Amino acid sequence: MSFRVRPARNGDFQAIHDMALLTGGGFTNLPQDKGALVAKLARSEAAFASDTGNPEGDLFLFVLENAESGEIRGTCQVFSRIGVEHPFYSYRISKLTQTSPELDRTFRTEMLTLCTDFNDCSEVGGLFLHPEARASGLGLGLLLARSRYLFIRRNLERFAETMVAELRGVIDAEGNSPFWDAIAGRFFGMGFNEADAFNGAHGTQFIADLMPKTPIYTAMLSPEALAVMRRPHPSGEAAMRMLEREGFENEGYIDIFDGGPTMSAKTAEIRTVREARELRVAGLCGETDGEKMLAASGRFADFAATFAHGHAEPDGTAVIDTKSASVLGIGVGDAFLAVGR
Repeated sequence: MSFRVRPARNGDFQAIHDMALLTGGGFTNLPQDKGALVAKLARSEAAFASDTGNPEGDLFLFVLENAESGEIRGTCQVFSRIGVEHPFYSYRISKLTQTSPELDRTFRTEMLTLCTDFNDCSEVGGLFLHPEARASGLGLGLLLARSRYLFIRRNLERFAETMVAELRGVIDAEGNSPFWDAIAGRFFGMGFNEADAFNGAHGTQFIADLMPKTPIYTAMLSPEALAVMRRPHPSGEAAMRMLEREGFENEGYIDIFDGGPTMSAKTAEIRTVREARELRVAGLCGETDGEKMLAASGRFADFAATFAHGHAEPDGTAVIDTKSASVLGIGVGDAFLAVGR
């Protein structure tokens, strides 16, 4: 069974919407609103059709496809520049220490300050693997995640120097967020699910309108909110480990909705981006011959990525297995991008 990651098309709408309904909420980049998803697909199609050389706020939407049956089993996204149409808000965590000599007491706490420090950065997000594909043992989440970095490597001029990744925070089975309830919910008069859906469909202007602008002392938050701050949703823990392996770090930023961690890395220093090699097919081999690799072909609308076997030579040529070459649509003499698994 072979899977590939490719650009999403209009015909993928129903499969993507079905997955959005399975997220359980809190997936701002994968909204359940049909109109918002249609707009995302149109925006992505325009981005793949453009050959502009600078980050312009493009959205690239991908799907994970069973190359044999055509069944869609996952999706992910890359934004070339965030904060273009609407500011990209985060909470920056800082420390505060105050001492009273008269009382002989020192008070230490953290403060949350609303900021737009990541405006003009690029972002990877919207990664969702269908529940039925998570237990396959095929490493499909890894394929989804790392394929984005091969696309970035192929088109570095389209992306900013810094890459951001927001991880969904902790929400309960009913879709409630302790972090939202402790802070933003008090100002918006709506529950987390309603606000999250509104954000996915209409953008972040309502945040600028109503969110408190003064720093918030974490000592004033509920124990429930403090317990989930900086923590990813249980379903996102594996994604966080993958980001860390790629070199992403959490430098004290969290999501303003659910308190999930916001991680960042220098784009050119992301492990897959840094280690990927441009190669040319010199020959084909058996399905399990050579070393395991992640391979990608194409650049924009023709981009595709899959797991493969083969080996590379110092002169920039390589042998790749016949099945993977077929999935990627390449043959002898064609160029492709590869990185070790």
